[in-house]
Formats: sequence, structure tokens, C-alpha cells
Amino acid sequence: MRKIEAIIRPTKVQEVKDALDDAGFESMTITEVKGRGKQKGVLQQWRGQKYCVDLLPKVKIELVVPVEKSDAVVEIIMKHAKTGSIGDGKIFIYPVEKIIRIRTGETDGDAL
Repeated sequence: MRKIEAIIRPTKVQEVKDALDDAGFESMTITEVKGRGKQKGVLQQWRGQKYCVDLLPKVKIELVVPVEKSDAVVEIIMKHAKTGSIGDGKIFIYPVEKIIRIRTGETDGDAL
């Protein structure tokens, strides 16, 4: 099993979620987060004063999938989250040692 975490633009969440649903990956966790990368924030102006917003709103999508399906999930996320501009986000992939469904006690593949 692998855990895939994708940090993407909030404007791309619905498109990515719909594409993952269409491909059969319904189970996911979505969290609103803030962060910064190479873009180091944006300069904005309010009432004549300029200020830097260096932590921008992003969304984190987390999925756990079988190893053989992880490349397909990454491709879907990349295809639907990409705008071509700085700030599109990142994808992190981790090995998952064990999964347990609390309600039934099922483990690993049966717990997905």
C-alpha cells in the first residue's frame, strides 16, 4: 500500500476529485491547509498599504491505494491539478505498513 498526499490549488480540487472518482478512487481525505514554496507568497494592497501574504491557501488530498495503482493516481492528479504556473503544488508518496478499519477490524487491502 502507498499513501499519496497532494498539495494543490483550491481552484483545482473539484476537478481532481471528480477525476479520481471517475477512475474508481472514491476514498480520500481533503484538508484545507496554508503553505508556501518557491513563490514565497504574493504582494497585495489594501487601503493603499502593501503587504505580503506568504502563506497561501492550498488543499491537501490524501489517498491510500495499492502499490500497483499508485502511478495511475499520481498521473490523474498531475493531469487535473496542473496549470503550468508556480504554485501548482507537490505530490508526496509514502509506504504504508498496515491499515486497520476500526469498525470491523479488517486489515490492509480489505480495510480500503
